[in-house]
Amino acid sequence: MLAIYLAPLYVLINLYLLRWMYLWMGSCHSILRTLAFRIIFAIAYTLVSTSLLSGFLIKKPAWLHRILKIIGNYFLGIFLYVLMIILVADIGRLLFKYVFRFSWIRLPLAFTLTGAVCSILIITISIFGIFHAKKIKVSSYNVTVDKTVPDTDSLKIVLLADTHFGYNAGAIHAQKIVNKINQQNPDLVCIAGDIFDNEFDAIREPEEIEKILQTIHSRYGVYACWGNHDLNEPILAGFTFNQNANDISDPRMKEFLQKSNIHLLEDESVLINNKFYIVGRKDASLSEKIGEIRQTPKQLTSSLDKNKPVIFIDHQPKELQELADAGADLDLCGHTHDGQIFPGNITIRFLWENPCGYLKKDTMHNIVTSGAGVWGPAMRIGTDSEICVINVSFQS
Repeated sequence: MLAIYLAPLYVLINLYLLRWMYLWMGSCHSILRTLAFRIIFAIAYTLVSTSLLSGFLIKKPAWLHRILKIIGNYFLGIFLYVLMIILVADIGRLLFKYVFRFSWIRLPLAFTLTGAVCSILIITISIFGIFHAKKIKVSSYNVTVDKTVPDTDSLKIVLLADTHFGYNAGAIHAQKIVNKINQQNPDLVCIAGDIFDNEFDAIREPEEIEKILQTIHSRYGVYACWGNHDLNEPILAGFTFNQNANDISDPRMKEFLQKSNIHLLEDESVLINNKFYIVGRKDASLSEKIGEIRQTPKQLTSSLDKNKPVIFIDHQPKELQELADAGADLDLCGHTHDGQIFPGNITIRFLWENPCGYLKKDTMHNIVTSGAGVWGPAMRIGTDSEICVINVSFQS
């Protein structure tokens, strides 16, 4: 519903940007001031700027739906930086004109050069962000758990989250992720949710990705929990639309994990080789949408032997104190994307106790990854796509 209320604002912003582009291009060359060019440009801009809506509304044919969704995701990121950069330029021009009273700012050449600088910045940032999102970094953490594990003094865990397989990520990205994981030679791989991107049909080659994920090498296996986007739900520019709980759950997602040799834990625990526990939590947001009850940390650990290490996988980094009090030794999360794009990487710091990276809560170690994929805008600025390697040391 909020998306409908914001639609007029979106239209006004695009009219503001379109007028700015007309003025700047017209200052560059007379051909760009002609009515024919302006009509063609307006039509092209309208088609691209409404691709978010048309991709949401047009479901058939499937190839057109896919193209519109992909264009919309790229446009969303570029649009944000076009708006930010042009707003900064306009505010700067007003300050130079009316506060500092620089006479040269009134010259046509000044506006032409301002537009050129803005265009270069927008193009550079957009291209960098799109390609940077596809690079996967390896972040490493060393933690110590003050518990004794028989015949084991260390454990290497790879944490993966937020792959968002769909329009922004497919088989090629999956292969990059698996290659990075296998290079680490992990004992255990944990996937902290958001494997999918709100729509199973968005995955172009699910069988191919399943085969790729099957090749993950891990001594103790691959375990996962659900995230808030692991469902079928209509989404428009980040806004979701309520629908029947039965329509949200897609059995193909669970089948996908089974075929990929990924063990899904839904408020469940498993004891690995009588050495340590892995506890996978239901996602807080997903459980609310489908009407499920999520167990508390205390309920999940009440029957566990606390002398053994307890490793939690939880999509959102919530209830950290409750987890520590319940006896968790390690809490592995995703969800935040570290804000994904500037200035989100700054504002995210005000929303989460641990927005990304490492936090110690009493004796519990909480690690939040920025994720290996993207959601919405198909780019990363100021953040990295990553997997995390966690070297856990136990008492000898």
